[in-house]
Amino acid sequence: MTQYVVPASEGRAVRMARGKRLRLTTPRGNQAADFFAFNAENVGEWLSCPHSWVTTFCIRPREGDVFLSRFRRPMLKFVEDGAGGIHDMMIAACDQFRYEYFGHKGPHASCSDNLQQAMRREGYEVSVIPQPINFFTHTEIAADGRLSAPGGKISAGAFVVVEALMDMICVVSSCPYDLANATKGWEVNPGAKVTELLVEIQ
Repeated sequence: MTQYVVPASEGRAVRMARGKRLRLTTPRGNQAADFFAFNAENVGEWLSCPHSWVTTFCIRPREGDVFLSRFRRPMLKFVEDGAGGIHDMMIAACDQFRYEYFGHKGPHASCSDNLQQAMRREGYEVSVIPQPINFFTHTEIAADGRLSAPGGKISAGAFVVVEALMDMICVVSSCPYDLANATKGWEVNPGAKVTELLVEIQ
């Protein structure tokens, strides 16, 4: 087993061969994890949440689901859910513009930047930010279509396990969102705290 720590507010890329399993844990709980995956042989093929919805018929990832690429090829299987189904596939990766929208002044770390930097370390320039799977992130969609704030209570040690269905590069970002936007009702990491994530390749 190979272990990687994803420091708070940072992102890391890991390579995973077909058949290997990745276990992602929030050691302290409550930490949103933006998860991206690319075909290791062609990074122009990435995991696509929208293409996956139309085969799973669910906008929330569930144990047993298979996630597809934008070319509708199987990429990952959701093998085990140790977080009680508290996940999301609707919220785009945070970026500088979102922080400015919520009133932040000056530069701020983001999942979009974390993805690009992690892929640069692997030798790739990513110009498109795919829709991530947001593990450990709670959202609800009301009957009128409105989204609830994604912040939710996730226990320390909560985890997920996914299995690679092709050779791939996975990127995990410890979401840097630390704004307490009580006035707009939008909080990502409860208590506006950002902590590390643990990645294990089995």
